[in-house]
Amino acid sequence: MEKMVITKGFLMLAFALATTVSWAQGDKPKPSPAQTATGKAGAATITINYSAPSVKGRKIFGELVPYDKVWRAGANEATIFETDKDITVEGQKLPAGKYSLYAIPGESEWSFIFNSQTGQWGIKRGGETSKDASKDVLTVKAKPKKSASMAEQLAYEVTGSGFVLRWDNTEVPVSIK
Repeated sequence: MEKMVITKGFLMLAFALATTVSWAQGDKPKPSPAQTATGKAGAATITINYSAPSVKGRKIFGELVPYDKVWRAGANEATIFETDKDITVEGQKLPAGKYSLYAIPGESEWSFIFNSQTGQWGIKRGGETSKDASKDVLTVKAKPKKSASMAEQLAYEVTGSGFVLRWDNTEVPVSIK
């Protein structure tokens, strides 16, 4: 009888501890929280879903995010770009739909890649992206520039003329019509 009471007491204590730990972990903010940028670019409604990493004192472009390598354009899962209407991105047609958005940062020019495969994790175990090149729908070029102020956290903004990626001391506007 005494063993049964001790066992029940131990199980109740273990359950209480596990519940407390689980609640405590649920309250912890994610290092790269999920974000959404949405707005109108021309007549189209554009939505960009991404995870927003922070600078945290690191050198971003050229180190954390290497130049001339495919990047998931955010953290965690691949960034998702959605348009409800056919659009023209940097002069090239993109049909209405949902795409994974990747970027290839460069010192003087960036490429943005719209890929029809969505829902994949952004990188593989070896560090390379999970992008399947056979699913690339459109690749466009854009010119980065020094931003007016430092952006600690990666952010996208949809504007009347396209979208802008801002992070650290860099911003990259992409034209949409």
